[in-house]
Amino acid sequence: MLHIDWLPNKKDTLPLYRQIYAYIKHEIRSGNWPINSKLPAQRSLAAIFKVNRSTVQTAIDELMADGLLESKPGSGIWIANNTWSLFSSPEQIDWNFYVESSTYRPNLPLIQEINRAEFKQNIIRLGTGELAPDLLPHKELTAILQKTSGNIKSFGYEQPQGLLFLREQLCIHLRKNGINVSPRSILIVSGALQALQLICLGLLPKDSKILLENPSYLLSLPLFQSMQVDFAEVPLDSEGINLRTLAYQQKLKKAALLYTIPTFHNPTSILMSEQRRHDLLQLCRENQLPILEDDVYRDLWLDRPAPPPLKSMDQDGLVLYIGSLSKAVSPGLRIGWVVGPEPVIEKLADMKMQNDYGSSCLSQYAAAEWLASGFHENHLRRIRAALCIKRQTCLDVLTQHFQEIASWHIPAGGFYIWLKLKEPISLPKLFKMALAENILLNPGSIYDPLSNRHLRLSYSYASSIELRNALERLAAMIKELN
Repeated sequence: MLHIDWLPNKKDTLPLYRQIYAYIKHEIRSGNWPINSKLPAQRSLAAIFKVNRSTVQTAIDELMADGLLESKPGSGIWIANNTWSLFSSPEQIDWNFYVESSTYRPNLPLIQEINRAEFKQNIIRLGTGELAPDLLPHKELTAILQKTSGNIKSFGYEQPQGLLFLREQLCIHLRKNGINVSPRSILIVSGALQALQLICLGLLPKDSKILLENPSYLLSLPLFQSMQVDFAEVPLDSEGINLRTLAYQQKLKKAALLYTIPTFHNPTSILMSEQRRHDLLQLCRENQLPILEDDVYRDLWLDRPAPPPLKSMDQDGLVLYIGSLSKAVSPGLRIGWVVGPEPVIEKLADMKMQNDYGSSCLSQYAAAEWLASGFHENHLRRIRAALCIKRQTCLDVLTQHFQEIASWHIPAGGFYIWLKLKEPISLPKLFKMALAENILLNPGSIYDPLSNRHLRLSYSYASSIELRNALERLAAMIKELN
């Protein structure tokens, strides 16, 4: 989309259409608007420039006469291929060709729109998967950063696997959940998403298949298809991933890896039972199917601690384990970790060095001090209490306004309520209606392309007052669409 942040001067002696003509010509000539780019509709341009549509039409007619623009029937007005032949400067590179030819797929348009809308003023974020700013430990992290600034011995690069002090603290942290490893089995990464990228690029053969739950957070990320990885989906039930379908899919697809979020699954918040975890490990052991366990929500239990991680039950080196501080402490630290067999960690560490030469030493020192200081458990108690209140606010409003139109289960932890509408509706239309009222949604189609009956509601970001207000209005919109 072309960026326009200019208005004609109505007090200028130069006619408005000539000012618009000169502006568009300048944007094309400077390369800000590449060839093969489409102009907004004339009605939209008139609204942007705050002039009559006839004024825009006159300017465009002259630009077309000059060969700068061309009309494609049924498709609008485009910047012409021969633009640069009109100037004395050399013909400009068609950057659109490079953008569109790249093997790296862009985000889904809906996700791009969500990413932009999250920073609008007065927006109520009903789908955001992060803690509200007032739940982040500002005071404690500030104290740690002040202390850390005087203790850092070097501002240079760290070891390929990450700061040893941090990996030692993670060993202590992981031991609380039954995972007993040495620092050599841990790689520090810039958030869990980087761990996923490194594993897919560094460990999987070309055109590999990954088994994963449906719906799944991973289905919202085109970057994995960009890496020539294919997905085979396995449904969930109330106890987690369906093992009968998993066994059938593995027999059919011969996947290289199973990706799972067994604890407070994103987006459904389902908590895999302890028995299902044991059965899953046994099935994967029999099929020699490695498991990638994404456990970033573990600390966010609300009613009682979750069953032990799959990694804690793993006696065969079958499980790669991903954790992070982004969900429970601070997304801005960009600190996550991978736990696995030493040869795997060494390979991934070498890849990470090729990519970014290691995560920020400042963030690593801060994360290590955070875990060593004893702040973590006190902070978790505070945010669990706050999330319990917000969860209850959501459940109260759902019970009052959504019983006729939707169903849901009560999440035992994490951030999300997976709302299932009783009747299918146009999720894009609902998204637009809500956005027009400053309510930002995450439609279920992001996590399951075939879903037209789900919304991922998050109670982690908006205040209780905002949650109540937005959910009541959302119920009215859904009833109107029905």
